[in-house]
Amino acid sequence: MSMATRATRALDAAQVAYRLHPYDYEADAAIGKGLQAATALGLSPERVLKTLMAWVDARPVCVVIPSDRQLQPKALAAACAGKAARMMEVAEAERRSGYKVGGVSPFGQQRPVPVWFEQDALEQARVWINAGQRGLLLEIDPADAVRVLQAQAANISR
Repeated sequence: MSMATRATRALDAAQVAYRLHPYDYEADAAIGKGLQAATALGLSPERVLKTLMAWVDARPVCVVIPSDRQLQPKALAAACAGKAARMMEVAEAERRSGYKVGGVSPFGQQRPVPVWFEQDALEQARVWINAGQRGLLLEIDPADAVRVLQAQAANISR
């Protein structure tokens, strides 16, 4: 497995410190991909963040929330000053991000979009986020992630 991805190159270019953590990815895991990664690495699920692609009205957005939480579409729409939010279909998420589902990273996306972070994730000293390929997470200070992504933070999950 190559450890260099568009996500890691974007972080290198921004001179942000991170550590890579490979794990055994299970495409057909009964639990969500983020929870599977947390289990594989022995981490608490609130520290492993999942990356979702969504629509707010007709605008694409990237959402980063703890792996043990569910996105709240109404809260996301309100945070984005929109009327409605919904998840992006897999094919569109892969086309826009340039990553395969299960390996979507908010960093280095092919077609960058506004990023929204769950506010509670910023309370963690370190978080683990997909590094741009299945079976590879990066460990980063959440403040650095928000800064590099120019992300907004809001309570968008529960």
